[in-house]
Amino acid sequence: MEPHKPPPRPRHPEGCLTVAIRVPVRIAVLVLVVPVRMGWDALVVTGRFLRDTVLRPLGRALLWVGKALFVWPFVALWRHVLVPVGRALGRLGTVLVVVPALWCRRYVLTPVGHALAWLARGAGAGLAWVYARVLSPIGHAVARLARCLLVVPARWLYDRVLTPAGRALARCVRGLGQLLGVIGTGIGVALYWTLRVLLFLPALALWRWVLAPVGRFLAVVAREIGDALGHAWRIAGRISRAVGRALGTLFRWILVEPVRWVHRTVLTPVGHLVRDAVLRPAAEGARVLGRAVREALAGARDTVRQARADFRRMVFGEPRPQAAVDRREPQGPAARTLGSSTTALTKD
Repeated sequence: MEPHKPPPRPRHPEGCLTVAIRVPVRIAVLVLVVPVRMGWDALVVTGRFLRDTVLRPLGRALLWVGKALFVWPFVALWRHVLVPVGRALGRLGTVLVVVPALWCRRYVLTPVGHALAWLARGAGAGLAWVYARVLSPIGHAVARLARCLLVVPARWLYDRVLTPAGRALARCVRGLGQLLGVIGTGIGVALYWTLRVLLFLPALALWRWVLAPVGRFLAVVAREIGDALGHAWRIAGRISRAVGRALGTLFRWILVEPVRWVHRTVLTPVGHLVRDAVLRPAAEGARVLGRAVREALAGARDTVRQARADFRRMVFGEPRPQAAVDRREPQGPAARTLGSSTTALTKD
């Protein structure tokens, strides 16, 4: 099944100006872009080589050194010093602070709190009686007096004086606003036509007959320069890839293949000869010598051990034989049989 390809973009008809600009622009951009692309590819290859051979091992070494210098000491300090000290301080705080605080709360603060709550309830009952019998009647009387002396005269003043005056003032302000609106409308119409004739129409003509054509021309130039840059960058990439492959092939022919040939035809046979003629016999001789040395050391250890035992026997005498201990273990015929009902350990 063929892969789905996007439909080609519709090509608009191009004028002679576009074609005349495209060819020299692409040639000039290609000449300028090829060295830049080759330099960029060289920098990329160098950066990858440095990353793989220098920076990554150096980073791993620095990471290990950083862990050894900063992480592992703090982990050991936390695990073996701070955590045990913290646990000890926690237990000490529990014994010295928490337990006395709980005892003080249970046997001192709680009884005192109950006593204060009982006193507060008594005081609240007294204040409630004062409010109900004294303050509430006085408040009702003061409210009625304030209503008669302040609220009723203020309402009469608002209804009879302030409301008619406010309505008359609002009508005057409304009429003045209508007059100012008519004057402002006239001034605005005059300014609109003045600005239209003096500024808008000349600016429209300048845009339509000067700026728009110049902008279209600059847009065509910018689009062609962008297309030329993309095309030149792709071509420069192919040129840079071909040059890189040629340099790689030349490097392989000049250095890698001779080194490989020397390794395959000279160093490998010499290494095999040295291994078979020198290293293996030397290793076999070293193994035989080591075996002989180990046997000699074992014989010397046995001789020293025997001499030490003879000297101990000569100075301290023969060791006493140990007395036999009856472990009540079954012996031969005293063992349990299929027809007996007791074991050998329980027999007399």
